[in-house]
Amino acid sequence: MKISRILHAGYLLESKGTQIAFDTIFENPFSRNCYAFPKVSFDQAQIRKLKLDAVFISHFHDDHWSLDSLALLDRETPIYGFCVFEEFFSLTKKLGFKEVHSLKLNQPVQVGGFTVTPRRALDEDVDSLFQIQAEGLNVLNVVDSWIDYDTLDLLVAQGPWDLIMWPFQTMREIEVLSPSRAEPACGELPPEWIEQLKRLNPKSVIPSSCQFQMEDWSWYNKAFFPITYAQFRHELVQALPSVKVVRLDPSLSIELSKESVLAAAPLPWMSRLATEEVDYEYDAEQVIPSTAEVAQKLGPTSDAVRAQVQNYCRFELPERYGSLTEPEENYFEKPCLWQLSVFDDKGNAEVFCYLIEGRKVRPATQVQCAQSVAWQTEVPLAKLHAALELGESLTSMYMRINDGPGAPEADVMQDPLVRCLFEGLFASYQKAQLKAMGIG
Repeated sequence: MKISRILHAGYLLESKGTQIAFDTIFENPFSRNCYAFPKVSFDQAQIRKLKLDAVFISHFHDDHWSLDSLALLDRETPIYGFCVFEEFFSLTKKLGFKEVHSLKLNQPVQVGGFTVTPRRALDEDVDSLFQIQAEGLNVLNVVDSWIDYDTLDLLVAQGPWDLIMWPFQTMREIEVLSPSRAEPACGELPPEWIEQLKRLNPKSVIPSSCQFQMEDWSWYNKAFFPITYAQFRHELVQALPSVKVVRLDPSLSIELSKESVLAAAPLPWMSRLATEEVDYEYDAEQVIPSTAEVAQKLGPTSDAVRAQVQNYCRFELPERYGSLTEPEENYFEKPCLWQLSVFDDKGNAEVFCYLIEGRKVRPATQVQCAQSVAWQTEVPLAKLHAALELGESLTSMYMRINDGPGAPEADVMQDPLVRCLFEGLFASYQKAQLKAMGIG
C-alpha cells in the first residue's frame, strides 16, 4: 500500500491500481490562514486530471471539507462523508458530484481492494475515524479526533495494527483568546494518548494532522502548537520501544508492507518549496502583540467594509443575540456592560458599548459606558468582516476575550460576539465558497 500525505489530515492511498483519498485539501493556505509546514505548492492542472476511485471526508470542518478543493476533482468521483447535517451532502452535490454518500458508523465501504470503515470518535456528532484495510494491512486514521474508551475497546479487538495516523498536537485554540490568563503548556503528550497507543500497539505511527502554521508574522506560531515532533517521537518510543515513528511531511510518500515502511516517490502534483526538516517551537514567554498591532498586519480595508461591520455591530448583532437560546450557565444572566473594540488597519479602535441582560443586548448610554465594563472583546476589523462574509473560523480571527487582570473567570465561549458569529450556524465557510464560484 502506498500512502502519501497531502495537507493536514489529507492522504492519498493506493493499492493495486485503486486510489482513495481522505480529507482532500489542495490549497495553501487553507482555512484562510493555515499554511503548509514545510511549505508546498500544488499543480492544479495535474490535480484536475486525477481519477480517484473515492474521496472520504471525516467531518464538516473547513480544514477537512473544502469545496474549493473538491471543485478541482472529476465530478464522477464518489464522495463519502460523515456528517449528521444533511446540508453537508446537498452543498457538495451543488458542485456537480453525481455520487455523494452518507457514511454510517461501523458500516464498511468497499472501493476496489480497499475496505474503509468509519468508527465513532469522542464527539460523535462531529468527528469520525477511519479503519482502512487492503492487501492484508490494517491502518487506522484517527484524523484529528479523540478516542473514547468504548471505541478504543473495539479498535483493540480489530488489531493488530500495521500503521496508525495519530494526531500529535494539542492545539491551544481557546488559550490564545486570553493569553495573559492561560496556564503555560507542559509540552508533553496527554497521558491518555500514551495509554491508548500502548493498548493499540501499532507497528508504525505517523504523527498526523495539525501539520500547518499561521502567517509568518503570527504570534500564534509559538503559542498554538505546544508539542514538537521530537517530543512526540521521544515519548512514543519510550512507551513502545518497538514502534517505528514515521514522519510524513506534505507531498511525501511511503510504501507500507507487513515487513517494512519504505520511502516512495512523492506526489507528482505537489512541490516542496522547502526541503529542510522543520519543527514547532512553543514559547510561553514571548511578547504577545496587541490586537491593534495584529490588525495592522492584515492589510487595508475599504470604507465599504468598515460600513458593513459598523452596521452589523449596531443593528444585526443585537438582533442575532436575541435569537439565541440562553445557555444553562449564563454569565450574562445578570445585567452587565460589554465592550466590543474593533481595530482597523491603522490600529485604531472603534468601541461599541452594550448593556446585556439575559438574551437582550442593546447599546449602552454614555453614562452607562462610563461605568465599569464587565466583559471585553477585541477583534480586527478585517477578521470580523471575513467571518461575516467568508465564513472565517474563530481559530484564525485573532480575537481577544477578557485578556487582562480582573477579568471574569467565565467560559470565553460565552462571549457574545463568538456566539453571534458561530452558534447554531452550519457551513458558513462552504456557502461563501459556493457564492464566490457563482453557485447559488
